[in-house]
Amino acid sequence: MFIGTLNLDLLLGDVRSLKQKRSVVRPILAEVRRRHEVAVAEVGHLDLYRRAEIGVAVVSADAGHCRLVLEAVERLVVARPEIDVLSARHRLRSDEDDSLPSAR
Repeated sequence: MFIGTLNLDLLLGDVRSLKQKRSVVRPILAEVRRRHEVAVAEVGHLDLYRRAEIGVAVVSADAGHCRLVLEAVERLVVARPEIDVLSARHRLRSDEDDSLPSAR
């Protein structure tokens, strides 16, 4: 089992309130979730109205599939004209890694 994660640090365009921020971020989250069947949420910069951090997670039996899905999600978000992606960080973990807790 492989777990792929993606963190996207976003700079939002002409946003002047947290309410406007929600109106930009929510459709992005919904589209990512709908098109790629991944877990996605706003995970950082919650009190800043021009910044957002989005976290994405995918689980698969194949590491290559995790990479492909996360790259497709990144392309989808980068293509949005109302935002700039400041950074994208991909991580891939296996259930055999020491960093993941094991169920016994």
